[in-house]
Amino acid sequence: MRYLPHSDAERAEMLGVIGAKTVEDLFAAVPRAALQTESLNLPGHQPEYMVENHMHALSGKNRAAGDGPFFVGAGAYRHHVPASVDHLIQRSEFLTAYTPYQPEISQGTLQMLFEFQTQVANLTGMDVANASMYDGSTATAEAVLMACRLTRRNKIILSGGIHPHYRDVVRTYMGEGEHLVCLEASPEGQGGITAEVDDATAAIVIQTPDFYGHLRDVKSLAEAAHAKGALLIVVVTEAVALGLIEAPGALGADIVVAEGQSIGNALNFGGPYVGLMATRDKFIRQMPGRLCGETVDAEGKRGFVLTLSTREQHIRREKATSNICTNSGLCALAFSIHMSLLGEAGLTKLARLNHARACALADALEEIPGVELLNDTFFNEMTLRLSKPAAAVVEALVAKNIIAGVPVSRLEPGKPELDNLLVLAATELTSDGDIAALVAGLKEVLA
Repeated sequence: MRYLPHSDAERAEMLGVIGAKTVEDLFAAVPRAALQTESLNLPGHQPEYMVENHMHALSGKNRAAGDGPFFVGAGAYRHHVPASVDHLIQRSEFLTAYTPYQPEISQGTLQMLFEFQTQVANLTGMDVANASMYDGSTATAEAVLMACRLTRRNKIILSGGIHPHYRDVVRTYMGEGEHLVCLEASPEGQGGITAEVDDATAAIVIQTPDFYGHLRDVKSLAEAAHAKGALLIVVVTEAVALGLIEAPGALGADIVVAEGQSIGNALNFGGPYVGLMATRDKFIRQMPGRLCGETVDAEGKRGFVLTLSTREQHIRREKATSNICTNSGLCALAFSIHMSLLGEAGLTKLARLNHARACALADALEEIPGVELLNDTFFNEMTLRLSKPAAAVVEALVAKNIIAGVPVSRLEPGKPELDNLLVLAATELTSDGDIAALVAGLKEVLA
């Protein structure tokens, strides 16, 4: 959004309409001690073209993902987004940060959200999905709270394969205590999650593919949870994987949450992203956020409405399922458009292409002395154990214009046993040349 300043006359007119004499009158209710009274330390005004030149010079210091070999994943992935997605979401009836829900004027938005929900439900193998969440991590935390309401229990078990940032968000929502069991990082295996399940457990939370790239046995974990009356929450940070792996809903998951950034949304310096949440019909009234439904009007014409809105703005605060204020409407629209363009066959083809590129990457890396691949299974992401600390290796490769992945120590600091682990991802955009450059760089750095 461009910044276009108001003139003094325009400011005076607006103040006059609301009955204020000065801008300071608008802040009369704010205690003086809390007000910033001194000028900000900013440079003086400049002509617009000089500001543009300055900002271009600053942005030129960044190294974009497409500027060279790039293997970063760990919850945010570089995929190709068709130009038609960006073109369509920028239509004036869609391009807004606000989510226009009023049914009389927003049939297009409501229909889009209905289509989005249908796509997410089909993708996850569940009965129903809501109209998006902020992102995958907050969707996970909301799923945990939902499981506690459904089971009337409060013990939550987080797998050691959960993305560390997702674990931290859940911890923020739940607070520290014995009711939240966060298993140790498990870069090489499932961990002892089933041994922790007891009659007080509300849910176990797993991720597949997990943070280290392993595909997890969803079915057996669902059975273990259900045997104790607990729920299984499945987290997916790479939504493209759902085009190839079996849907968690078909394997017994009770709630599926995911990060939808991979489909339709670029990396964008870390956001905004779009959280997906789906569950079974019988749990629908405890699902946070909003659901759009299809109906007919008095004349029998097809229409769309907000069907369930269990937010504090709609019902009594103590009855609300969440304080989430809005959904990621524009990101959800981008997701939905990209999904529509791909279709079921296209998504499967994209997923197969991702897995094929990851296989080519794994084959090439395994030939390097000092590199050990920890994964028996993976989709498009894997973990390596290097002969040197991964953070130093990544820095050395950055100097060669190769972004080699995410050192686990960056997200799990203070754990020396993880210092040599490196998480890498390949997507359809990973070329043979990228892989060859990484292999050559690693050989040199690890020698």
